[in-house]
This record gives sequence, C-alpha cells and structure tokens, in this order.
Amino acid sequence: MRIPRIYIAETLRPGLDVLLPEQAGEHVARVLRLERGHPLILFNGDGREYDATLASLAKRAVSAEITSVREVDREAPLQLTLAQGVARGEKMDWILQKATELGVARIVPLVTERTEVKLDEERAERRRAHWRSVIAGACEQCGRNRLPAIEPPQRLDRWLASLADTSALRLALLPEGNVTLRQLPQVENGAILAVGPEGGFSEHDTALFAQAEFRGLRLGPRILRTETAGVAALAALQALYGDL
Repeated sequence: MRIPRIYIAETLRPGLDVLLPEQAGEHVARVLRLERGHPLILFNGDGREYDATLASLAKRAVSAEITSVREVDREAPLQLTLAQGVARGEKMDWILQKATELGVARIVPLVTERTEVKLDEERAERRRAHWRSVIAGACEQCGRNRLPAIEPPQRLDRWLASLADTSALRLALLPEGNVTLRQLPQVENGAILAVGPEGGFSEHDTALFAQAEFRGLRLGPRILRTETAGVAALAALQALYGDL
C-alpha cells in the first residue's frame, strides 16, 4: 500500500489534527482518491516522521490526525554544501531537486560574473520561497526528514569573504582544474562544491576562488552543463566518501 509523505511547515505531535497544505490535500483527495483512515507520513524538517491518518476530506480542507512519531535518520554522513551559480528557470529547480536527493546539507545560490538571471531583493526572496518548495517536494519523494538549508542568493565575492575557517574541502568545478576526483585527499570533514552558471566561471571568478584556497576540480575531458556538472560531482563524492 502506498503511503504518501507530506511536508507541513508547523509543529507536529501525536494527537494533533492538522490541515494539509492545499496542494497536498488536493493531491490525496482528488488525484490519489484516498479515503478517510488512509495512512499518511507527515514531516516538518525536525528529523522525525509522524504517522497519521486522513481524518476529513472537505472540498477545500483536507485534514489528518497524527497517531505516533518516529525518529528516522536518512541524512548523509558526508556534509556537503553546494554553491550553485543561479541557472535559468527549470534548470535551477532540477539542480535543487537532485542535490536534495543526493543528500546535500546546504545550498548557496551564487550570482557570478556570467550569471544571466537578474534578481532584485523582492524577486530574490520570491525565488527563494519557490526553491524551498522544490526542496520540500524532493524530500517528500526521497525520504529525507530534514530539509537542506537554502541561503539567499548572494554575490560570489561576498560569499567567499563570509566563509569561516573550516576544515571542509573547498572545490570549484573548472574544466581546466588541476585536480581530479581520484586525486582528492580523504574527505573526512565535508566539502564545499562550487558550480558555475550556464556560461561557467569567468577568469575573475576563478581568481577569487584561488584566493579563497579552493581547488580546481576537473570532471574528465568533457565540459558538462551546469545542470549536469554539480549533480555528477555530488554523486561521485557521495560514492567515494559518503553513503552511496
């Protein structure tokens, strides 16, 4: 029996009746055609799963009753931060979705010299809210009970200046990088992976990375698209040092 997983951004506890988000309620009632009493799994990002059952199926108010709570840890042991040059439209959504499935802990949308997407403060916050919903949907699908943090979009130079001293390995994906995955040292304390936008990193961007002690990582002889490069590198790092 299929048990839908639904993200609800509020406090949850056994015995509580909660309204499902409108889109989720529409899906279970109108698309899946579930009936009262059908089991659900709810989560709110606190690392736990809340067993629940459908309680009511009103036209615009679908609710569930929480019956129990369980600690379920599906987080990757390797702490990964993806610093992604903001890509256009659905490409960025796809990157966030796959990075979430691959277990990243934090995502930083970067505005670089070649970033084509222009975001003023208001639009940036709207995009961030949309990205949060994409990440939540990916967590519903892949079984994660903690959502990766998504930071506000920020300029590359300001982000690099804000990085605290850390033992995490610093990597920037560069076609001309001088390090391959097989040449990396043992990754024990996590990694920060920076990926350029559609046009890649500029010479100025590359110089900033060098000043911030990032290693240039090369993924073979072929140049990968922005929506491919980061996902490929994350999967390889998880296979080498994580839980894949």
